[in-house]
Amino acid sequence: MVLAVLIFLIINFVALGIGGIFTSKGVRSAWYVNAKQAPWTPPGWVFGVAWTLIMVCFAFYMAYLWTSMTSKGLIIGLFTVQILLNVIWNPIFFKFHKVLLGLLVIASLTLLIGFMLVYFMDILNWRTALIWPYFIWLLIATSLNAYIYAKN
Repeated sequence: MVLAVLIFLIINFVALGIGGIFTSKGVRSAWYVNAKQAPWTPPGWVFGVAWTLIMVCFAFYMAYLWTSMTSKGLIIGLFTVQILLNVIWNPIFFKFHKVLLGLLVIASLTLLIGFMLVYFMDILNWRTALIWPYFIWLLIATSLNAYIYAKN
């Protein structure tokens, strides 16, 4: 279990770091600063704290899931798609300013995490709570992306 947690922590934070390369420059860009932002947009520091908490919780969630399942194919597939969607959203939105495409990507990620939450609930029981921060944050992030799309 400890090894699984460490592996998922490493993968999650490497992915977070890759995405962060685009995000850190993007949030300071003239394009983003001048965009009409949602009134509920959190202060910048909240994003780093939220993503750190989310990735730690998600690493434990995935480790519990990994050790609970004998067939790993579905888990690997869902985790891989989740990582890819999470990482590619950053350059799509912040570097290329493709807000609608970004919205489709983040909405897909939200649906995927929602699927995982429901699909594995019976297997993980109370440990399903570990994926709730990710799902809730994605709902917020999707709404922020949608607002920028609608108002700019």
